[in-house]
Amino acid sequence: MEFGEQIKNLRIKNNLTQEQFAEKLHVTRQAVSNWENNRNLPDLEMLILIAEVFQLSLDTFILGGTHVNTMTQKLIKDGSETRRAKFNLFSIIMGTILLCLGFACFLIKGLSVEYIDDAGILHENFFLLPMGLIFLLAGFTVFLVFATKYLLSLRKN
Repeated sequence: MEFGEQIKNLRIKNNLTQEQFAEKLHVTRQAVSNWENNRNLPDLEMLILIAEVFQLSLDTFILGGTHVNTMTQKLIKDGSETRRAKFNLFSIIMGTILLCLGFACFLIKGLSVEYIDDAGILHENFFLLPMGLIFLLAGFTVFLVFATKYLLSLRKN
């Protein structure tokens, strides 16, 4: 059974009009109509509210039987999109941090004072150059991998 049919059956079973059903859930009548006609689907918070208001099991309500319906497909798709978005955000943050560390190494190296002490020993932060290069390379690699994955995902769609 499609999710829209489940909403309509639930509303009719409780002898409610679309307007009354909408009032119980604090949404508009148009939202209920869109749900019933499968033009739109409620979000997860609304599903939980519907289940609480009408004392339903979320399993039965979301799955609607033994086969996968549109709501189940939407929840699965939303979950994978959320994971992908979190991974993308993490990649962007890590790439940005690595690039900033690389530029910081070069900035510190440029601003540091190099001198020879009385014993003739050179004091220089020479290690900052290779570290800066490594951080920059790592940051650019992260962005390159991220951009490649993004372009490939666009190509699949």
